[in-house]
Amino acid sequence: MDNEAKILIVEDDMIIAANLSLQLSKLGYKVTGIESRGEEAIAHASANAPDIILMDINLKGRLNGIETVIIIQKVHDIPVIYLTANSDETTFDLARDTQPYAFISKPFNKLDLQHAIALVCERIKYKKAIRENRPSVEILEDRIFVRHKGKMTKLLLNDIHYIEADRNYCTIKSNSSTYVLASTLKTMEDKLPKSNFVRVHRSYMVNISKLDVVGDHHLEINRKVIPLSKSHKKFLMSRIQTI
Repeated sequence: MDNEAKILIVEDDMIIAANLSLQLSKLGYKVTGIESRGEEAIAHASANAPDIILMDINLKGRLNGIETVIIIQKVHDIPVIYLTANSDETTFDLARDTQPYAFISKPFNKLDLQHAIALVCERIKYKKAIRENRPSVEILEDRIFVRHKGKMTKLLLNDIHYIEADRNYCTIKSNSSTYVLASTLKTMEDKLPKSNFVRVHRSYMVNISKLDVVGDHHLEINRKVIPLSKSHKKFLMSRIQTI
């Protein structure tokens, strides 16, 4: 993709927006437009299908940048880079929950902008390659078969440590291998046996037989630290107590 990427700028400071547009154009990217309000950005994303959105967190108007991204993500899977100027910790945490691809501090540095966009383009290409190879999974009683590039690879359920979500993809971490699948975590949660696999965070599901440490706010499996959400902790503890 690289410089073929189409980028939407959502920024209510027109000087900053114009500067961003100029820098992106010099780098060879196509700017699909500049929007200053969340509602306009939502309509633009639907009408123009940008590859990347540069989103100011602190938009003025009815919707801020985070609220705008949440609405867009309900319909479109578009990578977001947040533009931020000294946001407080609460705002940063809310923005992080929308799983942005990067943050760029204002006033932005030209090199930081160039590197962030280039890295996002690489991730987009990687996800596209996975999608085109049509990886999938078939789950049996005690094992799964991961289909990738026309081959089926057996993976015993007992060998799986945890599954991590990244939007419409999942990464399965086992004893010795890592598999990336074009499947949501919700789909994996529905298919895997609930006797062993428990959702512990919006982005993680674990094999409870592999837990090494259970803390107040985190878990550990083979030294991998996994966040534990308050909303999932009670169910996890009830499952641990039954094994």
